[in-house]
Amino acid sequence: MKKVYVFLAEGFEEIEALAPVDIMRRAELDVVTVSIYEDLTVVGAHGIPVMADTIFGLCDYDDAALLFLPGGMPGAANLLGCSPLCELLEKKHRENVPLAAICAAPAVLGELGLLEGRHATCYPGFEEHLKGADVNADALIVKDGDTLLTGCGPAAAPALGFAFVEQLCGKEKAEEIRSGMMFGRTLEVKG
Repeated sequence: MKKVYVFLAEGFEEIEALAPVDIMRRAELDVVTVSIYEDLTVVGAHGIPVMADTIFGLCDYDDAALLFLPGGMPGAANLLGCSPLCELLEKKHRENVPLAAICAAPAVLGELGLLEGRHATCYPGFEEHLKGADVNADALIVKDGDTLLTGCGPAAAPALGFAFVEQLCGKEKAEEIRSGMMFGRTLEVKG
């Protein structure tokens, strides 16, 4: 079975990593959280320690259906500073394996030249790092073909998770998960 790999670096935005992981696992996708360090525990931007499923060097990624980079700072900068991860992203880009990033993390793809001629979004202030991209700063998420998905920030995390499910499992499965999680209901506050 193909796997979704989610890369965790110190300072990652917790909701941006865990909301999509939760949604994808509800759809029974094989999702693997990966610490880019030699330690399974990675502390997020808001001090929440998360235990990854594995560490970077223990996977070969030949079975990757999607590689996902959560944002946050300094999480995104730490991802960019991980040479083996950057080499993997470049390799999988050449192989047309879908790449995804949210918030500050699209800057990783941009700095690697992987957004050239593509449509993308990011957290405000990171646009200059999306080198060569057509940036839609107002979009919650941007899908460019079948090989690139980007989200603008924490609010985009669930939408990105549903987009992953739709891409990998189909629209019907995404709607089933969305409905089961009660997304789409309206907010009503009285008195």
